[in-house]
Amino acid sequence: MVRGGSSNGGRGSQSHYEIIVVEYSSSPYFLHNGDHPGLVLVSNPLIGANYHTWRRAMLMALTAKNKVGFVDGTIPRPNSNDLIFGAWNRCNSMISSWIINSVNRDIADSLLYLDSSCDIWRDLNDRFSQGNGPRIFQIKKQLSAINQGSLDVNSFFTKLKILWNELKEFQPVPLCHCGGLRIWIDYQHREYVLQFLMGLNDSYAQI
Repeated sequence: MVRGGSSNGGRGSQSHYEIIVVEYSSSPYFLHNGDHPGLVLVSNPLIGANYHTWRRAMLMALTAKNKVGFVDGTIPRPNSNDLIFGAWNRCNSMISSWIINSVNRDIADSLLYLDSSCDIWRDLNDRFSQGNGPRIFQIKKQLSAINQGSLDVNSFFTKLKILWNELKEFQPVPLCHCGGLRIWIDYQHREYVLQFLMGLNDSYAQI
């Protein structure tokens, strides 16, 4: 990486280098005109129990903005004399603001004094990410108790699908090129259909 002081161009070269880095829209250091510290990236803020769905929504939003590298550590904090430090610092502050805007007030207050968006991301993961076992148990318990009730059919199916998709995140299907994988996927889909039908109200009993 190019560092300040190693070039004969001085501050002029530094400014030129930084402009080149931040003005390319494909660069992770690029900030769009619509990007500002008050931006809220997800519709449902983090309250604790919804961490896994919140994290997935945040990663989708950060990926769309080409900023995931700042939170997963692949774009680390450069030295203060690095030519890119200014651009990194601006992006880091912007992303930190976005994350803080996307959590509830109590959680937000505990994040204000962390130095980087990566530190914030890791802190939230350490606090709210559950081991697979407890969360799988919770999801399966919800699935065993869920029924249509006052929901229309589409809303009931959507509620089931959210739980199925989250469960798949914890129990991914292994890569396999044998015919057994297809059999397992077909079996799983049949289980989904049966679970959906069993949860419908009695008025659908003839289906």
